[in-house]
Amino acid sequence: MENTSRPIPGNHRIGPADDPAARPTRPGRPSGAPVDRAERRHRAATRLHRAGTTPPVHLGLTGSAAGPPGSRARVSAGLLDPVAGDPAEDEDLAGSGDEVGETRRRAARRRRLTLAGLALTAVVSAIMLVATLINWPPGGPAAREMTTAERDRLAAMRVTNYRELRAGLHVTVGDGSARTDLLGWVDWARQLAYLDVTGPGAGQLRGLAQATPTVLVLRPDPAAVQTPAMPPLVPPTDGWRLPTDRRLDPVLKLVFALASDRPDPTDGLSGRWLGQERINGETVDVLAAPPPGAGTNGHVTRPPGGGPDGGAPGRGWPPGDEATRYWLDPAGRLHRLATSLPEVGPVHVQLNRADRPTLRPVDALGGRVGLPRALTAAERERWRGLPARLRAVGGASATVTVPAAAGTNLRGVGWLSWTSGSAYLGVTDLDADGRRTLLRRDRTGLARIERASAGDAADPPPLPPPRAGWRTGPHRSEALAPLLDAALRAARGSGPSGGVRRIRGDKLAGNVVDVVEVDTARGRVRYWVGRDGLLRRLELPTRGGAWAQLDLAPGRVPRLTAPR
Repeated sequence: MENTSRPIPGNHRIGPADDPAARPTRPGRPSGAPVDRAERRHRAATRLHRAGTTPPVHLGLTGSAAGPPGSRARVSAGLLDPVAGDPAEDEDLAGSGDEVGETRRRAARRRRLTLAGLALTAVVSAIMLVATLINWPPGGPAAREMTTAERDRLAAMRVTNYRELRAGLHVTVGDGSARTDLLGWVDWARQLAYLDVTGPGAGQLRGLAQATPTVLVLRPDPAAVQTPAMPPLVPPTDGWRLPTDRRLDPVLKLVFALASDRPDPTDGLSGRWLGQERINGETVDVLAAPPPGAGTNGHVTRPPGGGPDGGAPGRGWPPGDEATRYWLDPAGRLHRLATSLPEVGPVHVQLNRADRPTLRPVDALGGRVGLPRALTAAERERWRGLPARLRAVGGASATVTVPAAAGTNLRGVGWLSWTSGSAYLGVTDLDADGRRTLLRRDRTGLARIERASAGDAADPPPLPPPRAGWRTGPHRSEALAPLLDAALRAARGSGPSGGVRRIRGDKLAGNVVDVVEVDTARGRVRYWVGRDGLLRRLELPTRGGAWAQLDLAPGRVPRLTAPR
């Protein structure tokens, strides 16, 4: 007899729920009656529901009716509670035997609890990972107090800069829309900085700048682009003035305070070692200490090469005040500095020690330094014959450039007569809306006529000179008086008196000249004497710290009529 029964897969045991004879019969249908089509569909749907392949709607469960197409299926409340059972599964197991049904219900609850526990563990682990990554401390050793070797390196840092003479410089002042960039070079040995000033916060300072520890001169260029760029190695010769905006003074003092001709004392020097970084392939130490050359108020108080007391980093500062960070290499060379200055804000200084060209000061700062020496015999002969040659030539066309003070920058052209001992100029103040002033200087003093309209600084004054309307009294044009007086005195008697020395050789308008400096009772005066024995330029310092120039072209001059 053929066996038509099918083997039961796996280790599945036959229970009351699987034995057709043990299953409860539906009311109204006698046992052993044939199963109709509706009954078979109901059993198939029940098996598919147990396997999770059909929604509860096929079983006609309450609260699980399917919505319209595209709508979200409603989640049974039991699925939100991992301990509660699935109502559909519990209903399906209601007719099972007590022992087998209870076992399956317990297994289902354990499975749901395990899945809920795993999900909760995953969420907690993710939260802990994010919190750990946010608060993870940087790698490397923790900050500590500086060692003796590190203090010695910081104390010798300024001497190292001074001995290396020069470095490329990039200074960032402020941040955001108020940022100002200074890009160029600094020469610590000759006390000179040459920079291009740009950035969104530069304002009236935009352009080229040269500075010493005592004075800053600017060649404004409002049309310059805001992108930082190195200035031209050979600076322009004209257009330099003393700015009215003094925001950069504390920054420049800090730059010059980075060098000194003697090491700083290490006693009382305190700070912390913060870690190490790589700059240009070199490992450097990051040290935190007070700014160099700073006093108790945080301002730089001592220029490089000052007195032996004070000026050392950390001296005069309260313990624990570490407002400045230094990036120092093992040789004690500074690569970077970050600090904050009062009324200025954050300042970042970056040095490029491979970029070290020789800098040339502009004429407003006195020009090239040179090598002072005594006059040779030929130079002394030309110097002694200067007054007679000036009287013989009679006069010269004159051009004046006087950066007198912040807010007073004078430019003018005219004539100077050694025969009559007078000068007549048209002068423009670049900082006073370009207003024009006629100026006359003779033995009676300085007189002026102010014009209502502005004029070009390169325009000569009208001829003949006015006979009336001249006024005297205090005026900004008085800054030209010392310059004109020195030029007129050069043709009197035997010439200027005082200690004479040759500063350097130079060229002016194609003429080779000797720059001769005379120490007079009124101060230093420099005479640019050509090889022909004639005076080509006269210079002297102004009260603003810059140098004023009077350029001369000897020759015939118009008749300078004396006023009534």
